Amino acid sequence: MTLVTVGETALRFSPPAGHRFETADEVTLQTDGISSTAAATAHRLGGDAVWVSKLPDTPLGRRVVAALHEHGLETDVVWADPGDGRQGLSFYEAGAAPREDRLLQDRTGAAMATLTPGELPMDRLQAADVLFVAGSMAALSETAADTAGAVLRAMPGTTALDLDFYPGLWTAERAFETLSDLFDAVDVLFARERQVEAVFDTTARPRELVHAIAADHGFETVVLTRDDHDVVAFHDNVIHEHDAIETETVDVTGQHAALVGAVLERLVGGAPLDEALSYGVAAAALTRTMPGPLTPLERAEVERLVDAQSDGRP
Repeated sequence: MTLVTVGETALRFSPPAGHRFETADEVTLQTDGISSTAAATAHRLGGDAVWVSKLPDTPLGRRVVAALHEHGLETDVVWADPGDGRQGLSFYEAGAAPREDRLLQDRTGAAMATLTPGELPMDRLQAADVLFVAGSMAALSETAADTAGAVLRAMPGTTALDLDFYPGLWTAERAFETLSDLFDAVDVLFARERQVEAVFDTTARPRELVHAIAADHGFETVVLTRDDHDVVAFHDNVIHEHDAIETETVDVTGQHAALVGAVLERLVGGAPLDEALSYGVAAAALTRTMPGPLTPLERAEVERLVDAQSDGRP
């Protein structure tokens, strides 16, 4: 039972907590991509997962793969000549209230923008039980968007997509126009509340929103993470809601991707959606207690939280 994820992963630069880039003397360097983080999360929870992408054959591209291998994740990478594409970057400042977080995307000319279906291990993708694609991949170029569509439509198993919308990559209008062309090939849609409001241009209540999106676009399942980290989902004409687990928050940037990875790992194994969501909420909670978008989750800790929630324990 295999999960295959496809998408770009940037290298994220961040100054120390409370600092800004213009005065920071040092920065940390981490991988930042929902497709790779979701796959790594699924792997750490015991699933069979692989991340597929295209990277430049440079020290920065190899740095991405090395970081993912530290988490035990299997990767299948198309290596591009340095002159044919660069490594995508992001720059993140965590802002303590009342300052807001800042995220700058620098992915123009990324190697992933040139990816074509002929470069991909299509036999491997088509053999997957679940295939996940990051919506940000389609933002990189028309070529990448076409490849995302080709991959989703060639998939005989379950397909999943995350909106993964960032204004620094494209406008909400172009995101909707491009991604809506892919929706007919998607079974499961993941999204964050603010991204849904932007891309779908709506402010409906979450329960109404997931139902409307599923009905309008033919999704079997829609999973929405709210700003307060609660989760609302629609599947088989039923609304599912899971409250977030209260935590001391260190960093929120990887919690949504961890939830996606945990949910997909459970679904690949044949679990019902409610069980999958409980694992997702637990993985997201633990991720918020550690710095960075990719954290070393432990399966035993996730299962302990799931059991505690099912027993009504704090």
